[in-house]
Amino acid sequence: MKYKDFEGTIQDLIEQKLREIEGKEHVKVLHAVESGSRAWGFASPDSDYDVRFIYVRPMDYYLGLEEKQDFINWELDETLDINGWDLSKALQHFHRSNATLYEWSNSPIVYRTTPEWTGIKAVSQHYFSCKASMYHYYGTAKKNYSQYLMDDMVKYKKYFYVLRPLLACRWIEDRKCPPPVLFSALAEAELEAGLKTAAQRLLEAKARMKETERGPRMEVLNDYIRRSLSEYQEKIANMPDDRNPDWTELNRVFRENVNLI
Repeated sequence: MKYKDFEGTIQDLIEQKLREIEGKEHVKVLHAVESGSRAWGFASPDSDYDVRFIYVRPMDYYLGLEEKQDFINWELDETLDINGWDLSKALQHFHRSNATLYEWSNSPIVYRTTPEWTGIKAVSQHYFSCKASMYHYYGTAKKNYSQYLMDDMVKYKKYFYVLRPLLACRWIEDRKCPPPVLFSALAEAELEAGLKTAAQRLLEAKARMKETERGPRMEVLNDYIRRSLSEYQEKIANMPDDRNPDWTELNRVFRENVNLI
């Protein structure tokens, strides 16, 4: 581990990195969370930490005419994967109902947050689109299934990359709101009763396996995946476009927050 000489927890290390980012980039971090398998609840023993953050710069930065960079790629090694989005980019993606951004907003592992982010999150709920989000999750499930779960021996991690988005589609269809980030919460609410035992065995096996290990394909889960992909391909195609075209509230919170620094 690269940080073996660091005295403190991984949370302490991440907080140190956030302070470094603020100092060197002259930004304020509004929200920083875990993304990926640790936030989803199915990390492997050797999983890294996928830290995602939203930041804002001083107002003068946004008033300049030169082309702006709206992201920060800070660190990528065997332990930490840290990158963030400018608030302007985040708000534009909320307007598009970007499902990944809603996951960052709802992550169960929060490294830092602010009152300002609480207000931004409240506004973002008015821009959640069922169709756009379900289309994202359906596409993620379809791609991962075709690429990783067709062989006799498969990486069990990839089952979660297919099952979780399919269950997210069911959650959105049933409740018309962003799905929970934890796989266990989605499975408890949306997975067919006859498959919950198989999913639990999968979780237990995954917790013991390294990222590269493989196991026999689980036909009961593959059958469920094929049925669900066919079901949602048709349903999403027939859904109306429910995106919110208005920018008023997003513009308001942007103007309020560029005065923070």
